[in-house]
Amino acid sequence: MSSLGEQTPVAEERDFSRLIIALAVAGVIAIMLGLAFFLREPAKPIKTVPTYAANLNFSDFKMSAAENFIGATVSYMDGNVTNTGDRTVTHAVVEVIFKDELGQLVQQEDVPLRVLKTSGPYPEAVDLSVYPLPPGQTQPFRLTFDSISAQWNRQYPEVHATDVTVK
Repeated sequence: MSSLGEQTPVAEERDFSRLIIALAVAGVIAIMLGLAFFLREPAKPIKTVPTYAANLNFSDFKMSAAENFIGATVSYMDGNVTNTGDRTVTHAVVEVIFKDELGQLVQQEDVPLRVLKTSGPYPEAVDLSVYPLPPGQTQPFRLTFDSISAQWNRQYPEVHATDVTVK
């Protein structure tokens, strides 16, 4: 028999709620990290501009627009391209950058450079593979845009050659 002053030891139950919460939080974090790893976008390759691109100079820009046969407006940028290098250009892609009134980028297009062949009844824009640009020569060109951002400041866009093939 136990006396009033003596107490019998009672087995205490351990509280596992904090351990369960910690494991649940760690599990959720692990799942989120796994999803972030598997759903990430692949790294975009860095564009390297060919060294010959510096030999293409663009000048005498003119902008125009026309309505096509389905009623949509198509915009054109005409100008002259000069090959200041020592090789014949057989293909070129240009980056055209349109900006807004604050000088911020509103549209960026990569379009193939097409020279204007004027030997027919009307000027026709043809690829450089058909009508190459010899060294030291200047030819008129035309770039075509299906649409241009309404935020464009109506100033001539920046034009830079980003891909050049020579022979």
